[in-house]
Amino acid sequence: MDLQKSAQQQVTVARVSELRASDADRDRIADILRDALAEGRLTADEHAERVEGVLAAKTVGELEVFIRDLPAAHNGRAAAYAAAPSRPSPGAIPVDADEHLVAIFSSSLRRGRWRAGRRIHAYAIFGSVEIDLSEALFEHRQVMIKAISVFGSVEVRVPENVSLRGSGGGVLGNFEVDTLDSGEPDAPVVYVDGLAVLGSVEARPKRGKVIADLLDRVTRKVDSSLRKHLDR
Repeated sequence: MDLQKSAQQQVTVARVSELRASDADRDRIADILRDALAEGRLTADEHAERVEGVLAAKTVGELEVFIRDLPAAHNGRAAAYAAAPSRPSPGAIPVDADEHLVAIFSSSLRRGRWRAGRRIHAYAIFGSVEIDLSEALFEHRQVMIKAISVFGSVEVRVPENVSLRGSGGGVLGNFEVDTLDSGEPDAPVVYVDGLAVLGSVEARPKRGKVIADLLDRVTRKVDSSLRKHLDR
């Protein structure tokens, strides 16, 4: 019976590993990697490399590889799979909905004092999209920007005291992200991922723009979330 039960468990694990990863799965693994960086288990370069891999992972099994050598993978904290939250009812506004900026033969701009969500999608088709985070309110330690440009342009600007990473490519176009490493280990990281087809996707720091209370606001957000979790 024990051998049969063990075999069934192995089959279940194998099937779960083949499941398509959700954004919630990626966020959970990214949080574990961030904690490992803070604890000194990963260097900054190792952390950046693994997070980029997490963002590109397609299945739950691919995600597990990036935390296999960390304690969180063996203490039950990193569940292999978590069901995605149910879709909101028609007319309801999700608490942390993805933001979409679309420019088709037009332009779309987001700048000033605005709240940057966890995920931002930018589509420029014969148009231009500008995402200026230099004065934005960061409420997450990881902000993912998915940028697609077809005969258009997507420009991303960030303050100098956050980290900036990118992975993508161009097809007869230009995909360029100026990597930036913040001096603060707990600073938010902005990831730009996408594709430029006969267009351009560019991300770089905005010189002279630094948000003085950036880390305080992020810390308050995390502390608030932790208190809510402990109160449950």
